[in-house]
Amino acid sequence: MNPPAPLPLSFLSPVRLAAVAALLLAPTGLPLSAREPGSDVVARTNTMVAMRDGVELATDLYLPAKGDTPKEGRYPVILSRTPYNKDGQRSYGEYYAARGYVFVAQDTRGRWNSEGIWRMLVDDGPDGQDTADWIAAQEWSDGQIGMIGVSYFGGTQHALATAGSPHLKTVIPADAMSNMGHQSMRNGGAFELRFWNWILINAARGNRHAEDPGKVEALETMSENRGHYLRHLPLRRGTTPLRLAPEYEEWLVGAMENGANNDYWRQNNLIDHPGDYQDIPVYLVGGWYDSWAGNTTANYRVLSRAIQKPVYMIMGPWIHNGPHGHQHGQVSFGKEAAIPDHRAWRLEWYDHWLKGIDNKVGKEAPFATPVRIFVMGTGDGSKTEKGLLQHGGYWRDENDWPLERAEIVPYYLHEDGTLSASAPEAADASTTYLYDPADPVPSIGGQTSSGNDLMLSGAYDQRGGEHMETLVHHDLGREPVPLSARRDVLVFQSEPLEEDLEVTGELEVKLWASSSAVDTDFTAKLIDVYPPSEDWPDGFDLMLGDGIVRARFRDSLEEEKLMEPGEVYPFTIKLYPTSNVFKKGHRIRVDISSSNYPRFDLNPNTGEPLNDHRRVATAENTLYHDRERPSRILLPVVP
Repeated sequence: MNPPAPLPLSFLSPVRLAAVAALLLAPTGLPLSAREPGSDVVARTNTMVAMRDGVELATDLYLPAKGDTPKEGRYPVILSRTPYNKDGQRSYGEYYAARGYVFVAQDTRGRWNSEGIWRMLVDDGPDGQDTADWIAAQEWSDGQIGMIGVSYFGGTQHALATAGSPHLKTVIPADAMSNMGHQSMRNGGAFELRFWNWILINAARGNRHAEDPGKVEALETMSENRGHYLRHLPLRRGTTPLRLAPEYEEWLVGAMENGANNDYWRQNNLIDHPGDYQDIPVYLVGGWYDSWAGNTTANYRVLSRAIQKPVYMIMGPWIHNGPHGHQHGQVSFGKEAAIPDHRAWRLEWYDHWLKGIDNKVGKEAPFATPVRIFVMGTGDGSKTEKGLLQHGGYWRDENDWPLERAEIVPYYLHEDGTLSASAPEAADASTTYLYDPADPVPSIGGQTSSGNDLMLSGAYDQRGGEHMETLVHHDLGREPVPLSARRDVLVFQSEPLEEDLEVTGELEVKLWASSSAVDTDFTAKLIDVYPPSEDWPDGFDLMLGDGIVRARFRDSLEEEKLMEPGEVYPFTIKLYPTSNVFKKGHRIRVDISSSNYPRFDLNPNTGEPLNDHRRVATAENTLYHDRERPSRILLPVVP
């Protein structure tokens, strides 16, 4: 999720100030060189728009103008509904209004200058409908609306598209919240702690509680000390300062209690309910290192089959909200990985579907084919001037996802630590390790967002060290040792590859395992192992994707079922998708363990109700890799 914007001075009495400021006209400072000839922009800030229940949402308008006067006529509208302060949308408003659109930015319910009580995405379907109806009735609107937004306000696009509106004509959901009971919030039954982090940060700002200085101080103090609070999970109702922001506490406790993919996660569940989606053109935007990557590709799969209008998808080597960048973590993918003007390529899409302009859509990149992916890994592996690994890559257009020509090849985990396409021949082979929740495997990069200083985001060598020093959670990960050195990390790697191998698609790990506990977790990572070189004397263990499964959800995400200690069960771990070339001389590596923290919450191994345990136990977990129980990763290999 995007970081919240700074608290405006006007926020102490948002509704009163909004009413006074409604319908004010203010010329913007958009440079003439960035405008169409004769195009100016005026802004009307804090117009209060009434919803069906009487709650009013603060809304800014950016209108095409000549000088300080809005132009006559009706225009298509680009709508952004955000919980992160609509004031931060000003540059977008100026950009699109100068190009013949009305741009509408709105604070979602209960956030910043809008009235009402915040509830995670629940009200954004009906509120989106009411806002669309209001827009269509205005004299400057031609009744056509396209939506824009990333992360949470990417999710508000899905919310309106599933609720439906005759005025909604297209959406561009980027890194958007969806399928929260499947992955990215609850993940294989585990909870992604970045949302614990998000609540502790946002409960103190941008809402009705920010009007009370005492509440703000208490909530901010909790936020500043959240590394300490993290050590004392679970979080129970009424036991921390979070009780001062009850809607935030209630959502967080509920989210950490509800591990199953049930009605609690019904909003924006496109995987299980694709038929809810309105039949409009959709352009999905995601990144291989984004926290919502798996849901972006999942949404393409279901929506491209469920609706008749075109569905497009672009996946770059990006972290959350990262199309403008080409490097993150400790890795560079080359400048060509970035989209230098992310507003302009969206404009191309809006012009086609809202203005009927015959342009690049359906003809030229990045719209030449329904799917455009960045294939990582074709760099020379050198060290850049900034000390980053030059992993590189290139763009490629595709017609489908997953790729029809990809062959699913099982790579088996062998008892000697090798990973190969040959199935194990041993009649009885296993490896046992201890998982101690008090000493978890640290998260070093990966598909995270809203982590801020809680965890690293993006492409990292799987070694601890000084780069972990800024993290607030505790000393975990600061030892300058590779994760492969830990006793509780089982490492399986191939021989050095004799030729390049491209892996592009969805990733799954199939395990056979048992535990001394009635419940535990199993985690997996896919790693591109660089050999030693002059620039990297100890090589580089580049993590591509990870995943987890909570044992009580091994059979179904909908129903919990504890294990019998010692009994062997099959498990499936869904990793995040990727596209990567493992170059000649590299090794393919799979790491198996039972924690990846604080990316995922810790399993106490006791079988107590989720978010309500009082005890913690060490589990003796056993992985099987023999003829009858062949643990393996399924790699989509592109010929």
